[in-house]
Amino acid sequence: MNKDIISIATITFARDEKEEQLMRDALEQLSKLNIPVFITDGGSLPGFLEFLRGFPHFILSQAKVQGLWEQAKNSLLEAYQSNSTFIFYTEPDKLDFFQNSLAEMLAKVEPDDKTGIVMASRSDSGFATFPAFQRMTETAINNCCAELVGKNLDYTYGPFLLNRKLVPYLKQVKDDIGWGWRPYIFCIARRLGYQVEAYVYNLLCPADQQEDSPAERIYRMKQLKQNIEGMILSTTVRLDGE
Repeated sequence: MNKDIISIATITFARDEKEEQLMRDALEQLSKLNIPVFITDGGSLPGFLEFLRGFPHFILSQAKVQGLWEQAKNSLLEAYQSNSTFIFYTEPDKLDFFQNSLAEMLAKVEPDDKTGIVMASRSDSGFATFPAFQRMTETAINNCCAELVGKNLDYTYGPFLLNRKLVPYLKQVKDDIGWGWRPYIFCIARRLGYQVEAYVYNLLCPADQQEDSPAERIYRMKQLKQNIEGMILSTTVRLDGE
């Protein structure tokens, strides 16, 4: 893939030293691609913001309103305004993916005008390394996405490439959509006739994300609710030409 036609959109909010260090390590790996990275921060400490400003390809914005979707939307719209043909969205904590898989994915993926979404997806063996409750909720999300998109894929790992022509449809998403914006745009891509594909890799659960606590299970339930709401919204939005 020609890196000149792509930009990256991500979000940051380092709430403690451990989280900040993980993001520092991960984003330093991301910087090695020498691709413009549009970052919207949700209120990190000044030292971390100075770290981000130290990379010439990073374009940093401050979120006007805190929240996952508000940050993601701002980064995506900033990337869209750069006129990149494709935008790669990712969460900022994917250290293993940035180190071992992203450069290979971008080298092998050859998008064209019909490409809508190309997701980084886990192999079955990789998916099996994640906590049981997370697998249960994400399997439900994957099954619902498959019903609307028509393909049995892993829709829930996180990073994905999207066609810039899809970005305007994100303006119709409610502010409380949370994680639901992701399956929403996957399903919109399918409704518009774009291809929705996956790049499958043996992506394993990081050691620090293997906890399956009561608080984590409630968080996964919230994600499930938001994802279902995003998919439902995708079926009612009026598309161009309708």
